[in-house]
Parts: sequence; C-alpha cells; structure tokens
Amino acid sequence: MSFVYKKRLTAADWVNYSVLTALSLICIFPFIYIFSVSFTDPAVYVPLKFYLFPPKWSLDAYQYILSTQSFINSIKSTAFITVVGTILQVAVTFTMAYGLTRKDLDGRKIMLGFVIFTLVFHAGIVPNYLVVKSLGLLNSYWSLIWPNLTNAWTLIVVKSFLDSLPPELEESAKIDGSNDVGIFFKIVLPLSMPAIAAFTLFFAVSQWNIYFNALIYISDANKWTLQVLIKALVLDSTPLGASGTAADGIPPLETVRMAAVTFAMAPILIVYPFLQKYFAKGVMLGSVKG
Repeated sequence: MSFVYKKRLTAADWVNYSVLTALSLICIFPFIYIFSVSFTDPAVYVPLKFYLFPPKWSLDAYQYILSTQSFINSIKSTAFITVVGTILQVAVTFTMAYGLTRKDLDGRKIMLGFVIFTLVFHAGIVPNYLVVKSLGLLNSYWSLIWPNLTNAWTLIVVKSFLDSLPPELEESAKIDGSNDVGIFFKIVLPLSMPAIAAFTLFFAVSQWNIYFNALIYISDANKWTLQVLIKALVLDSTPLGASGTAADGIPPLETVRMAAVTFAMAPILIVYPFLQKYFAKGVMLGSVKG
C-alpha cells in the first residue's frame, strides 16, 4: 500500500501564492495588451481602450509593417548582426577562455589580470566612440559586432566552467597524441555544449536587442536596427508613414506600434523554450569537479 503525502497549505503559503500570482499577472498583462492591440481590426479599434482580446482579429498591422522598406531593412540589419555577432562571440569567448585555463600558457596571469581589470574599470562612452571612429567603423554593422566580441564577466564564467571539466580527459588525449587544438575541438567543445547553448542564447538576445550602440554608431536610417526603428516609431514621429487613425488603407498608428513590438519579441520567445533545458545542465557541469 502506498501513501501520498499531501502538504496542507498554511495561511503564509496562501499569501505567498497570492502575491506571486498577482505579480505574474502584472508582468503578463502588458504583453497581452500589446499582442491584442496588434491583432485588432482597424475598423473596431478605439484609441486608449484596453483590449484583453481583440473584438475583431486582423493582420492589417503586420501586413503594413512588412510592406514598408524601412521595417524590412531593420529586420535584415538586426538578423545579420544577431547571426554573425553571436557566432563570433561564442567562438572568441570559448577559445579565449580555453586559453586562460592553460596553466602552461606564457603570460596567462597577465592576460587574466587585464580581463579582471576591465571588469572593474570601464573606458566610457566617449573613448569607445573614438576607438570605433578611428577604426573607420562608424555607420557600419561591424561597429556593433567587433567591440562586443566578448566581455570580462562572460570570460570568467566560461573559464570557470572549463576549469570544472575533468583534467583526466585531456591527459588521455595527450597520451594518444592529440595537441591542444585537437583537445579543444574533440574534447572540450563536445563537453561544453550545454554552456555553449546557454551562452548562445545570451549573446543572441543581447545582439537582437542592441539599441544604445546602434543609436550612437549608426546614422544611416537604412541601417537602423529593429530596436532603433521601434524607438523612432513609438517615441518620435512616424517613420513608417502611418497616421494616428486608419486612413487610406493605413492601420492606426497604435496597432502598427504594437505589431512592431510583437515582431521584435517573437524570435526570442520562440527560441528560448528550446534552449532552456541546457541552463540547468550547464550549471551542474560547471559546479562539479570530475
């Protein structure tokens, strides 16, 4: 006979659950509102009215933004920066972190000291801008990629993860005649897949949401990232040519704004569930010595 133990909820439990539920709803409601307004038919849209669910569904706002060249250009720019930037960030971060784990590397402590130094002290906006300008990267996609190839915090975390891998595997590989490059590609990278997946998501989110650097370094509107375009659409004038109300086949400005915001959130929300499982594995591998 099996017995199932059921914990009786106390008053404190009910209070905690109630508070957490309320906070969750507060966080979810803005997303529901954005999603709802973006799919609201222009014929039934009423400005400043809260829609939990659209009175009448429509894809007019999405069809409109996808028909504008400025939005298409921003999608292309953001996609290029995200894909190329993420690949380079992962490559540079893991190769450099692996180098810092090699105790026989000349100057290892000096390089690690420089990494820790940059973790505490930052050059600031103006010096960074002058460096990007001196390299001739202004108004170029590479101005958003090269300066962000890695950072001190990521290097330290990845280095700690690689330090946790069993050293016996590398010793066995060396006995078999493998060099450091072979060990890195055949031993280290396969064992680091959970960490690579986790940091790939971190880097992709960072690149997809890049805004401040794009605002500073990119002056050509045709090269704006999606976040800069949305900022111009939501806070500034109307770059897509929409009016405040539906007219001449153009959806209301508010539905266009919400459609653009939804479009910006969708890729990350879609990708995240597929990579979420790797976070726990990455943490466990990084905390256990083999």
